Amino acid sequence: MSQKPSAQPLGPAEPPTDKELVLKVIPMPADTNGNGDIFGGWVMAHVDLAGAVIPARHVNGRMATVAVNEFVFKQPVRVGDICSFFAAVTRIGRTSITVQVEVYTEHFRSQGSFVKVTEATLTYVAIDDNGKPRPIAGV
Repeated sequence: MSQKPSAQPLGPAEPPTDKELVLKVIPMPADTNGNGDIFGGWVMAHVDLAGAVIPARHVNGRMATVAVNEFVFKQPVRVGDICSFFAAVTRIGRTSITVQVEVYTEHFRSQGSFVKVTEATLTYVAIDDNGKPRPIAGV
């Protein structure tokens, strides 16, 4: 029985020029999982926060995350890495906005060399005071 070759670590990358830097954060030891890497849930929470930044400009009010359409962990995140979250709107509907988020890390001591660690697509919906979907103004 043949085995597939193991995936090679992704090398250095350049941050995207077609997305906006919306969040930078440095994970700390309290954010690790049992393997000593940064807990995936920590990354997911920050992706959700970063993804909401640009839609908030269009929604002008409350909104909620309604779907995580895709979420791919490409590389582990380490304690002390500088995590940069880049986002861009990919679709604006009548009540919802879809956003793509890419996360890149750079080591604190060797800044300027980036590695893409995560990419995700999320959908947010504009909601009224009762939590019901409402139209996005101007759409």
